[in-house]
Amino acid sequence: MSATPVLEARGLVKRYGHVVALDHADFSLMPGEILAVIGDNGAGKSSLIKCLSGAVVPDEGEILLDGTPVRMRTPLDARALGIETVYQTLAVSPALDIASNLFLGRERRAPGLLGSVLRKLDVSGMRVDASKHMQELGILTVQNLGQAVETLSGGQRQGVAVARAALFGSRVVIMDEPTAALGVKESARVLKLIQDVRDRGLPVILISHNMPHVFEVADRIHIHRLGRRAAIVTPQSHTMTEAVGIMTGAVTVDA
Repeated sequence: MSATPVLEARGLVKRYGHVVALDHADFSLMPGEILAVIGDNGAGKSSLIKCLSGAVVPDEGEILLDGTPVRMRTPLDARALGIETVYQTLAVSPALDIASNLFLGRERRAPGLLGSVLRKLDVSGMRVDASKHMQELGILTVQNLGQAVETLSGGQRQGVAVARAALFGSRVVIMDEPTAALGVKESARVLKLIQDVRDRGLPVILISHNMPHVFEVADRIHIHRLGRRAAIVTPQSHTMTEAVGIMTGAVTVDA
């Protein structure tokens, strides 16, 4: 494994008036891993992830991509750098079909004059590529890519959002509470999908409150507390109880 993090943050500070959300926070995502980020409510993990996804600009500190400092002022900047985020709210368009959702905001024009002059979309081409991509990720429960997303189950909708992130994320995929609103069977499918994304070479940041899910799929676990990184642990080195103890401050370790 390369010693250079794919995505790294050093000394991030973010203040909202007198409230310090990030207090010189550090972060590192290594190539080919699932890194879970856990922390109590108010610990600052949301602010950390927003900085890493371009939604928030830190007041101090730096963010590095493959060892090179980058400046992200909007989520579009992050997307341009290959950082894709799957938000808890999914951000899918229910009335559009699956293929259209996969290419939402990145629609392709038809070749030739139809696309350049009449601005016709390459619907058939996008559906072919969407089908190929969904099959590569093992999302085989969706039979018809032309069906509206609103007709899908919660797990299938999450699969569409994850597939879109994996399709366009060339460096990092960030997943915010991907199993929060799902049942047991659908959660298992999404967790398998997250592992498939990692196995295809994309490192994944997983933000979750579900400790069993975290310990099932994470390679490392970033524990955030009081605006900074409290510790990095692994499912092999610490139990869930010990991780919760670090998260709540009952146990202290070196970060």
